[in-house]
Amino acid sequence: MSEIVKRYKTDDITIVWKPAKCIHAGECVKALPNVYKPREKPWLTPENATKDELVAQIGKCPSGALSYELPNENK
Repeated sequence: MSEIVKRYKTDDITIVWKPAKCIHAGECVKALPNVYKPREKPWLTPENATKDELVAQIGKCPSGALSYELPNENK
């Protein structure tokens, strides 16, 4: 069985979300409520924050469900 992985892309960054790893701590929603809206579809709109804001927030994800990729670079 393959893991579900969702990608949300802008020109500067791609947010990678692995829903099976998410513990729903809500840190993403608290940090960037204009980006993470769990009751909407799509629930994640990375264009509503800067690359630096997204990188800082993703670094605080307690489960590791969120990560990011930069053009020509992987994290």
